[in-house]
Amino acid sequence: MRRASLVLGAVACTWLLGLTFARAAGEAPSGWNAKAAATYLDDELAWWASWPNATRDHGTFCVSCHTATPYVLARPALAEALGETGPSAASHRLFENVATRVRLWREVEPWYPDQTRGLPKSSESRGTESVLNALVLATRDARTGTLADDTRLAFSHMWAQQMKTGPLDGAWAWLNFAYAPWEAPESPYFGAAMAVAALGASPGGYAQSADAQPGLARLSRFVGSRFDDQILFNRLTMAVAARGLNGLLTPAQQARTAADATALQEADGGWSLSRFGAFARVDKTPLDTASDGYATALAVLALKSSTDATHRSAREKGLAWLRSHQEPSGRWSATSLNKNRDPKSDPARFMHHAATAYAVLALTDR
Repeated sequence: MRRASLVLGAVACTWLLGLTFARAAGEAPSGWNAKAAATYLDDELAWWASWPNATRDHGTFCVSCHTATPYVLARPALAEALGETGPSAASHRLFENVATRVRLWREVEPWYPDQTRGLPKSSESRGTESVLNALVLATRDARTGTLADDTRLAFSHMWAQQMKTGPLDGAWAWLNFAYAPWEAPESPYFGAAMAVAALGASPGGYAQSADAQPGLARLSRFVGSRFDDQILFNRLTMAVAARGLNGLLTPAQQARTAADATALQEADGGWSLSRFGAFARVDKTPLDTASDGYATALAVLALKSSTDATHRSAREKGLAWLRSHQEPSGRWSATSLNKNRDPKSDPARFMHHAATAYAVLALTDR
C-alpha cells in the first residue's frame, strides 16, 4: 500500500504553472506563434462561456473537460511567455464563474440533473464539477502563491464528493455520456488525474496539510492500484499530472508507460489519439489515425521525466512535429473519437481546444 502522505515534488506542477522559459519575457518561442495560440484559446473560451449548451443557472457556465479545463492548464504558460502581467479577460471570467458556483454550491443546480438527464447524472455532475472547480481555482492561486478561501472551499467540496467505498473508492463519480476520452466508462481515472493536478497546483503546502491527507491517502491508493489496468490515454494523463506529487507512481509504472507511448509514435514524429485506447465511433465511421496535436502533446509531456535515450529521442521528434503543425489560426488540430463530426459544427471545435492547450503545455515545458 502506498504511503498515505505524499509531499509536493521538486517539479511540482511543472506541467501547469512552473513552466520556465530560457527566453526574455515576451520573446516569441522558436518555431511557433505563442501570441496566436493565446488569442485562439482566449477567443474559444469566450465562445464556450456564451454557447447556449454550456450555460447554467445563476448566470454561470459548465467547466468542460475539452475546453475550459485544458485552457486553465495551458494559459498561464502563455502569460509568462508573452510577458503578461495578469490574467486575460477570458481567464478572469472563468475564475469568477467557478468561484460563484463554489460559493453557491448548495444553491446551484448540478450541470446535468437527474430529473432531466436521468440517473445518476446529478452525482456524476457533482463529482466532476467538484474536481474541476478545485483545479481551476488552485491554478489561479498558484500565480499569487496563496490559497484563497474560495479555493479551500472548493477542495472541501471535492473531498466531500470523493467516493469512500466500492470500485471507485478514492476517486469521484464522473460524467459518462459514452464520449471518449473524457466522459466515458473509463473516465473516473481521468478525473482522478485532474484531482492530482489540482493538488499539485495548490500553493501554500495545501497538499501536505491535515485537511488534504485523508482524501489524498484514498486517492493515492486508487491511482496506484488501478494504474496498470488503464488505457494508455489515462496512464499518460496520470503520468503527467503525477509529476506534481512525489511517490504517486512507481518508477516501473512510469517506465512502462513511456515505453508504451514510444512504441506508438508515428513515422512523422507525432502520435494519434486513436491508438491510446480501444476506441470505436458510434456512427461506425473509421477513426482518424493521423498524428494529431492532442495525442502528440500528451505523449511529449509524459516522456519528459524519462532518462531513457530512446524515449528522449521520441520526445524531441514529437516537439518537432508540434512546432511544424500549428495552423495560421494559432490552433493545433485533433478529431473526435466518437463520431465523424462536420468540421463546421460547434462540437467539432472541442478537440481542437484540447489539442491547442496541450500543445502549448508541451512546447513551454522546460
